[in-house]
Amino acid sequence: MKKYLSLLKNSKLFQGISEDEFTSMLECLSAVTRDYHKGEYVFSRGERIDSVALLLEGCIHIQKEDYWGNLSILSEISEGEIFGEVYACLGSDELLNNAVAVKPSKVLFLDVKRILTMCPSACQFHGRLIRNLLTVLAQKNKMLTQKLEHMSKRTTREKLLSYLSEQSQRAGSPVFDIPFNRQQLADFLSVDRSAMSAELCRMRDEGILSFDRNHFVLK
Repeated sequence: MKKYLSLLKNSKLFQGISEDEFTSMLECLSAVTRDYHKGEYVFSRGERIDSVALLLEGCIHIQKEDYWGNLSILSEISEGEIFGEVYACLGSDELLNNAVAVKPSKVLFLDVKRILTMCPSACQFHGRLIRNLLTVLAQKNKMLTQKLEHMSKRTTREKLLSYLSEQSQRAGSPVFDIPFNRQQLADFLSVDRSAMSAELCRMRDEGILSFDRNHFVLK
């Protein structure tokens, strides 16, 4: 795990935990790593999980498919971020969504019971780890609220402008990159890809924005 110490130190889950504590901490939390091929499912709808997952390499999409196979991307997990923590904490609830590797990925799994329960040796990092987990949950709730704001817009144009405005504000610049290709962006906003692409072209022609693949400039 030495290869990933820098990534773990910068992860929101492990903020404030010293490098010296990592080895004993990972042993205490029964940490294991697994590799996934592109398209492979890390978690599947209907299963129950008891581990928090942290992405060490690659990219994971949290997505949902309906009965007819229509896909909706709920969120993208980047390196250093955790996922599955809500269902791991709930324990008995079945997953409602899938976690899929969109490129070769390596995932670290941590036993959630060992995170939430102080061990007999009273490891000093435990209290901070619990506080960090609560912070991550609160931040994800905020992100979900932001997505609901995009989804509440009535038209494809309004959804696009809401999302792109939020990405611009996050980047602190009118020039920014988004983490999705066209199909993924359409799935994320739950709109038709062709209609979305046509709307982007109209907004470009109207001078509202310009773009090249996933690079955008708001004007």
